[in-house]
Amino acid sequence: MHWKTTKEKQENIALTLIKFCAPLIFSGILQQLYSWADAFIVGNVAGETALAAIGATYAVINLYLMAITGFTLGLSILFAHKFGSKKEAEITELLSSFSFLFGVLFTLLSGVGILLSAPLLTAMNTTPETISMATKYLQVILFGIPFLAVYNVYAAALRGVGNSKAPFLSVLCSSVINVLLDLLFVALFHWSVVGAALATVISQIIMMLYLILYSRKKYSYMHLKKVRTTYDRSLQKQGFRLGTPPMVQSCITAVGNLTLQNFMNGFGTLTVAAITTAYRVDSIILLPIINLGSGISTIVAQHYGAGKKKQIPRIVAVGTAIMTAVSILLTLLVIKTGTFLIAMFGLGPESTAIGGEFFSRIAVFYLLFGIATALRGYLEGLGDVLYSSIAGVISLLSRIFFSYAFVAVSGNMIIVYAEAGSWGVLLFLYVLRMIWKSRSNDSSRLPST
Repeated sequence: MHWKTTKEKQENIALTLIKFCAPLIFSGILQQLYSWADAFIVGNVAGETALAAIGATYAVINLYLMAITGFTLGLSILFAHKFGSKKEAEITELLSSFSFLFGVLFTLLSGVGILLSAPLLTAMNTTPETISMATKYLQVILFGIPFLAVYNVYAAALRGVGNSKAPFLSVLCSSVINVLLDLLFVALFHWSVVGAALATVISQIIMMLYLILYSRKKYSYMHLKKVRTTYDRSLQKQGFRLGTPPMVQSCITAVGNLTLQNFMNGFGTLTVAAITTAYRVDSIILLPIINLGSGISTIVAQHYGAGKKKQIPRIVAVGTAIMTAVSILLTLLVIKTGTFLIAMFGLGPESTAIGGEFFSRIAVFYLLFGIATALRGYLEGLGDVLYSSIAGVISLLSRIFFSYAFVAVSGNMIIVYAEAGSWGVLLFLYVLRMIWKSRSNDSSRLPST
């Protein structure tokens, strides 16, 4: 009887993870369709040079996105802790203060980015034939960053309380609008990269408004009636304690990606077009892994906040088993279809061949990345975001080192092997932390929120 009860609990955990993660995965896929729609339509209508121009802006845009998502990752964990411990008033306070702070902060940061777009892209060795279009695209995209920042705060709150469906619906709505506007601005009006950027920004504004209105209607503690002028400093400190390490790590990663973008630019326009397009596809392929890791983190955080610590090892075990199966399926899928997916974006034969070779090599390492992501979800769900962030920085540094140290051996495919090697470093560091925790019972001594 005891065995049956345990098995039922495991099945419930698996079902909970799947139900929570499925909308996250679908919303992530739809979010990536912003860039997919831009790339697909621009590549086929405006040509390969325009596509390379959009790809050249990826690292800069990613710096902003990773700062936002990094911080809101920590906020989501805090929201889950508060939800698990039934502190709804504190959820209201957190949502109010960080929505305001993020809106103001990223308005300022976006303004700086718009002013410095051309010098920054020049410093990154953006190719002469693409820099003008890349600058225009980047400036328009940065205008929408503050709206995306506020959206992510609300999405973090909803994920923290266990609602992953609302962000999915908001992204679904904006994705349809984004594709329609891409067709209108790029294919019909021939506004090229500027039209693609405008379509993305308008869609992001609609996505933010949808989520705010939904949250206000669905949850009384997310109904913010007025702008707050004073906030609970202790709650803000908790938010910064959990949000700052992943944000700093994300920013360092994004800056590191600027270095890697500069490294990749050295291989020429064909490789830039091929690999940046491959990463667009890869970012969707890896979403089940990334969002399953987020699901593990959220459910662990809710149980931790509710004081149900004995169930956490079971959550991690079931989550890792699901992660293993998903990673293997994705590997098989990409090996079979990678070249076809690259060709969809209108690249020439040489670029398509480079992108196909990238996929055939990177896919075999997905399992490595999957298990590392599962362990990361466990650690971050407990609030151990500082160590996780340090591990992420070390992993990035190893990737940069591998890139420059072994380029003479592997040519442009070092991009693959350097990333895979960094995943191995990440997994090693997380396993070390797990061993240390099991020996010291450290999870019981983590700071309370």
